[in-house]
Amino acid sequence: MTPDELRTFCLSFNDAVEDFPFDPETSVFKVAGKMFALTALGGRPLTVNLKCDPDLAVQLRAAHPEIAPGWHMNKRHWNTVTVDGDLPDRQLRELIEDSYDLVVAGLPRARRLRLDRP
Repeated sequence: MTPDELRTFCLSFNDAVEDFPFDPETSVFKVAGKMFALTALGGRPLTVNLKCDPDLAVQLRAAHPEIAPGWHMNKRHWNTVTVDGDLPDRQLRELIEDSYDLVVAGLPRARRLRLDRP
């Protein structure tokens, strides 16, 4: 997945926006003001921090060397994924969608319903 494809996919979700609260190089993708992905799109290697269920996070890290505890994040709830081609794009897309869904699930019910997500 290229940096442009990563940006486009993150922005494809309902109400997703790109913000730069830390610096102009660090893209933070949010839904309803809550972060679901963080990346430096110009970074080499390209990495993205994604929210993850804590039990699943441990399993993913054990199975995939390109998935590590979230850098500068709560390592129980966040993974850093290296986007270098070793992890299939389909699986990366699933991880991004899971991150978005976890954030949406934590929103108040009325806000979730406005997003048209279960």
